[in-house]
Amino acid sequence: MTWLQDYQPAGGLWLSALLAALPVIVLLAALGVVRLSAHLSAALALVTALGVALLLYRMPAGPAFGSAAMGVVFGVWSVAWIAFHAVYFHNVTVATGRFDSIKRVLAGFSEDRRLQALLIAFAFGALLEGVAGGGSPIAITAAMMAALGFPPVKAVVLALLANTAPVAFGGLGNPLIVLGRLTAPIMHLKQDQATDLFSAMVGRQVPVLALIIPAFLVVVLAGWKRMLEVWPAVLTAGLAFAAMQFVASNYISASLVDVLAALTAMAALWVLTRFWQPASVWRFEGEEAPAKSLGAAQAGRGALYAWLPYIILILAIFLSRIGTIFKNLPAWLDLTKLLHKADWVFAWPGLHNHVVQHPPITAKNTPYAATLTVDFLFSPGTVALIAAVVAGFAMGARPGVLVATYRRTLVQMRWALATIFMILAIAFVMNYSGATQTLGLALATTGAVFPLFSAYIGWLGVFLTGSDASTNSLFGPMQVISAQQLNLNPVLAGATNTSGGVMGKMISPQNLSIGATAIGQSGKEGSLLRQTFLWSLLLTAVVGVISLLQATILTAMIPSP
Repeated sequence: MTWLQDYQPAGGLWLSALLAALPVIVLLAALGVVRLSAHLSAALALVTALGVALLLYRMPAGPAFGSAAMGVVFGVWSVAWIAFHAVYFHNVTVATGRFDSIKRVLAGFSEDRRLQALLIAFAFGALLEGVAGGGSPIAITAAMMAALGFPPVKAVVLALLANTAPVAFGGLGNPLIVLGRLTAPIMHLKQDQATDLFSAMVGRQVPVLALIIPAFLVVVLAGWKRMLEVWPAVLTAGLAFAAMQFVASNYISASLVDVLAALTAMAALWVLTRFWQPASVWRFEGEEAPAKSLGAAQAGRGALYAWLPYIILILAIFLSRIGTIFKNLPAWLDLTKLLHKADWVFAWPGLHNHVVQHPPITAKNTPYAATLTVDFLFSPGTVALIAAVVAGFAMGARPGVLVATYRRTLVQMRWALATIFMILAIAFVMNYSGATQTLGLALATTGAVFPLFSAYIGWLGVFLTGSDASTNSLFGPMQVISAQQLNLNPVLAGATNTSGGVMGKMISPQNLSIGATAIGQSGKEGSLLRQTFLWSLLLTAVVGVISLLQATILTAMIPSP
């Protein structure tokens, strides 16, 4: 038995769109107005989504609850499995004491506060975002800078601003993996193919921001004049990061983009300081020089030992993706293909091809597939787990330490994981009920300015959910459908949702709270918001303009399958 979607169940497009948006409205209101926790807000929004599907769209109960269940399972494997083990990897480095070695290397890099901000907030923060994601880069880098003598509130502001450049590829590329898997059926592509296209497109947008963020950071810290005094470091950090971000996103793997770009920026800054130093060391007003100079020369001592866990992680991800990087490898050498042999693809019972889409969403009546791929060995989450165990043993950890750390990570992330499950359930219910398609048709009426508008949709989502992956879950399919209705490239629309979303990270209530808590300044969230809100709006506008240019003049920048 099949069920035909109805894209205007309330009789008119905009009234139908308003009602279709009720789950999103409830989620945003619960988070931003009532200030409920993320998991409770998501639970209310899920109940609302099911109510809209059953009562407004007249969706049969079986497919409605089946789509919610499929969303939960999708969330468990495709999102939570990756995010959890990325955080677990970081927690292993902390539990073994290796993270303290990294902090000592960073602290010994330079006495100049501007260079410290570039290295810690921008480059090291990007590394943490690439590995763990979530709020960990903000909490860790803000606390590190405060411990080094930065004014606490200023340290958080710098951490929030710096966290914009890497977010699209955070958590081993999780936002783009989620986007690719959700929108691949809409674009009639394979999941990995869709993810690679979105990765390449975002890699042709955010490097522009990565070029300016280092200068932006130093200006906020010390002013324009002081920024110009260290322009070689500013240019080196931005250019190194942006160049590797482009290369890795287009030719290597979304899972490695931030890790490689961050390490490249850190290495470039280290090399630069072998040949150049600012004319004078800049410190905060009234700050005295330390009795014993650490000096930049000490930055390299013990570096290989300190960075061993990340070297292992990079190697593990690289080997797992080797078949996508180097084509036509011998079968015995193509580890990627071997890992994919463990994939499990199955159709969701009671939902697969039971829902029928029709014009204008599809050219003709078309059954909506509901298949789930569980890539047991190829998943970045599995690779991160293996890397964490190998790195843990390499650092001298006993099995008991690794198990205890795993248990602590479960406790640490329990509510975040629950939120992920429900957000994905909402997305699947909206997709299969037709609510996402209704919203897409309504947004298509924005016409030529849609690419600019698209960036602010992503910005709004991250502002309220705190997660680019969650925003791609909620708004990614809608953005793709809207673009298809406007005869725009759907890859550009999905990528812009991601790129615009990262600018909402610095003003997200969750991240403001994380940053304030990290420096023991709970209650200062309002002050942090006032110092970052305008920058967030302006940088989102930059993303929107880039997207608009790519949709109209720079169309050659859009990758094709």
